Amino acid sequence: MSRSSRTRRLSAGLAVAALAFTATGTVTAAQAVPVSPAGSSASAAEPGPLMNYVVNTRADHGHVKKAEKAIAAAGGTVVQSYDQLGVVIAQSTNPDFRADVRAEKNGRDIQSVGATRTAPVSEGPVGTAKKAAAAKGLNAGEATPAPDPREVDQWDMVQIKADQAHKVTDGSRRILVGVNDSGVDDTHPDLAPNFDAEDSVNCVNNGVPDTTAGAWRPTTSSHGTHVAGTIAAARNGIGIVGVAPGVRIASVKVVNDDGFIYPEYSICGFVWAAEHHMDVTNHSYFIDPFEFWCKDNGDQGAVQEAVRRAVAFATKRGVLSVAAAGNSNYDLANKTTDNGSPNDTTPVPRQINNDCLDMPTELPGVITVASTTQARLRSSFSNFGLNKIDVAAPGSSILSTLPGGGYGNMSGTSMASPHVTGIAALMKSTHPWWGPRDLESALRRQADDTACPTTPDARCTGTTANNAFFGEGIADSLDAVKRFW
Repeated sequence: MSRSSRTRRLSAGLAVAALAFTATGTVTAAQAVPVSPAGSSASAAEPGPLMNYVVNTRADHGHVKKAEKAIAAAGGTVVQSYDQLGVVIAQSTNPDFRADVRAEKNGRDIQSVGATRTAPVSEGPVGTAKKAAAAKGLNAGEATPAPDPREVDQWDMVQIKADQAHKVTDGSRRILVGVNDSGVDDTHPDLAPNFDAEDSVNCVNNGVPDTTAGAWRPTTSSHGTHVAGTIAAARNGIGIVGVAPGVRIASVKVVNDDGFIYPEYSICGFVWAAEHHMDVTNHSYFIDPFEFWCKDNGDQGAVQEAVRRAVAFATKRGVLSVAAAGNSNYDLANKTTDNGSPNDTTPVPRQINNDCLDMPTELPGVITVASTTQARLRSSFSNFGLNKIDVAAPGSSILSTLPGGGYGNMSGTSMASPHVTGIAALMKSTHPWWGPRDLESALRRQADDTACPTTPDARCTGTTANNAFFGEGIADSLDAVKRFW
């Protein structure tokens, strides 16, 4: 689901580059959006490009309503409101929207406003975007390959001991896992038995939930379907078996047809997961157009805060969020430069620091997963960083499901995080009373300590128990299903 930097972002596969959401950096507010002439006002300014914004206020209905009134008065349209977050997604062609909305009488309590992208809104005005052909290439009844059982090819399941864990449990149908990605082919024979259509959604129309039947399916990317298979491909005598083949999965589509995951899409996905009682969600992407969003007083700071609130809300509602570390071979603990952002217009090289976050993976409460090879080494593309990586899991040349009933190999931290998502689902199945913090703690505690390479690598700082390459170790499925924890 991601472009090269987007694709860890959708990083997986077809080559790491293909799905690797990799954009490092932070851009100033001035660089992020068109600048209007000084002194212009909402009434005097010529219309600019159609842009989407996050508007942050206090998390209560009254303040959100005031923000909505200020948005309208400043020439904006409300796209989606989240009383529970104190976040409103707005749309406007007013080039002075950020300043004008805060200057309005009802905008005095607005805390921050920021554009969610640097390119004009590709979906068009809210409510008018055409829906994607949800069943494109995925119609039920199409000819599909007749695969033979391929568990023997799944070295990744042996590395995380899933093959042993399955002798204890395949997971519970009570557990619902959200695949926040580019869409899932629910007609795939290895995914259909575990697919939950009722709780699936498409969030890529300006961040407005679309529950049209099939809207959750992929249209241009195989990424989400591959991720879904690693998590929960069914034990049905064909193809492969996922880490947690007995749990349910739902598709939360947050990647548009161009491969972008904008903040409003991701926020929609986190809130949807929370309100539909998901237990675990997988996020194999970074939020565009910046791989790193900086804590500034402009667009990036406002977006960082809005997404943080969405993640915190999901966590409070009982959702554990698991995310890919990224495919830039970048030290997340020592950020210095970003040469690829913004990735939706023209990148502007910039200096960054550790206040600039790769979202959602670096947000509080999110499990950050690095990638390993079959030889239990760090994958060359995987991001790393002492006290940034929580655990590691297989991500190089992983066999999983593809749209249309097929199977194929992909590589990326996008492939690593679904292994940990599946382990968390097994853990939740065995310990249904555990909340996100319990699961997070157990994932770290149960991981198999993995030392730095025997050939010295100065980047692998830390100890065998916790280092920059593997965090607290390679995630362990077998320990996850033991009840003595």
